[in-house]
Amino acid sequence: MILTIPSTKKREVIDLTNVLAEQFRGKSGHFYLFVQHTTAAITAADLDPGTDLDLLDALQGMLPQLQWRHPHDPAHTPDHLLASIIGPGLVVAVKDGAMQLGTWQRIVLLEFNGPQQRAIDVSLIGGAPEQQFEL
Repeated sequence: MILTIPSTKKREVIDLTNVLAEQFRGKSGHFYLFVQHTTAAITAADLDPGTDLDLLDALQGMLPQLQWRHPHDPAHTPDHLLASIIGPGLVVAVKDGAMQLGTWQRIVLLEFNGPQQRAIDVSLIGGAPEQQFEL
């Protein structure tokens, strides 16, 4: 299944948790989420007020000021690099229709080159019954 998510700003954090929860209703297994773009990423994050902007600022601060060599548009290079640092995919466990997230975890799309329409491929992996493990 492909989810199409619009972004509205150059850089933003978009909470996908509620949209995804609807897709997982009544299902169990592991869902793989893959954003089909090189200037957007997907991850789990805390979204207390202001942490979305803190995350974007911290990521931007990680990049040095360099003479970028991207032939298409050198000023656009940091958008690609930030998306690569975070990554395009995430696996989320779902049990009886509920995402198995930590108390403060939210599933987020990180937009680095908006506004855009972003495509996220959502695939179910497995769904086998739970097993007990002893360590």
